[in-house]
Amino acid sequence: MTQDSRALTDPRMAELIIDHARDYAIFTMELDGRITSWSPGAERITGYGLDEAIGMNFEALFTASDRSTGQAQLELDKAWRNGHAEDTRWHLRKNGERFWANGVTSPLVDGDLNRLVKVMRDETRNRLADEQRILLLNELNHRINNTLVTVQSLVEQTLRASDTDRRVREDLTARLMALADAHKLLVDQNWAGADMRAIVEKALRPYETADNRRLRTDGPNVRLSPQQAVTMALVLHEMTTNAVKYGALSTPDGYVETAWNLHYDEDGARHMTFLWEEKGGPTVAPPQRRGFGTRLIARSLGDDMGGKAEIEYAPQGVRCSVRLPLITQPEIGMMDQPT
Repeated sequence: MTQDSRALTDPRMAELIIDHARDYAIFTMELDGRITSWSPGAERITGYGLDEAIGMNFEALFTASDRSTGQAQLELDKAWRNGHAEDTRWHLRKNGERFWANGVTSPLVDGDLNRLVKVMRDETRNRLADEQRILLLNELNHRINNTLVTVQSLVEQTLRASDTDRRVREDLTARLMALADAHKLLVDQNWAGADMRAIVEKALRPYETADNRRLRTDGPNVRLSPQQAVTMALVLHEMTTNAVKYGALSTPDGYVETAWNLHYDEDGARHMTFLWEEKGGPTVAPPQRRGFGTRLIARSLGDDMGGKAEIEYAPQGVRCSVRLPLITQPEIGMMDQPT
């Protein structure tokens, strides 16, 4: 045993550590929850002095609703039974003010003396900051949604007044709706990006059948940044719209297969490949000119994202392949996992 490790077992050193851990409430309890020791950090966080805390049941730190459902006793029982009980919840200070804390309760056995020790940290400031961020995000989402609805209405009224072809109006309105759907998907994920499977399912859901025969998907979990999630949602909207009007989804027996995969290059950067294939539909002939949808796909994935999209008008069905370098951001959320 080294000199430093011996020092940590010294009672005086342990006492100094507890006295100086002012950001943590550290206290011991009988098995029924009655407090037997109380650290300076516990006094600072809860407002209870040493003389007040000794003999008090730690249940006093729980809110009324938690006390009514026996949460304190459940924590004691779990700690003694499993050797560990951790929780994160709102607690009460002496003055009735709530504070958000993470705590761990563990058995403390010394000969015939059986007690429990709890270490708890006040995380109220971080919790309130998160709540404020969520509040502002929800307000932003509400305003963006209202803006999209307003834009959609203005576009529809303007084009109608200018005698623009009805199909043009419908196509533009549908694109705005696809943009709104992508926005909603991001809202549901708190703007932490979106999973590729969710984007595909959102775009194709209106055309699903009971046996799911017409839409076939295959791919692992791939997390996209908010910007790339919107882009892929618009790309899928264009491909689906074309398939419904002219391609595989315009006939009863036609179907669409989508597949994607994730890989990392030698520098650790993430990349995604995506394939859209239409089968069983009418015979396809290459278009006489490059339509707006095709230009939208090429530009949004190429110029804006650094990727590449290739559309092949094979006789048996349209085929679109995509290569896309993925934006890596800490806020995107969970790691990619295979399904």
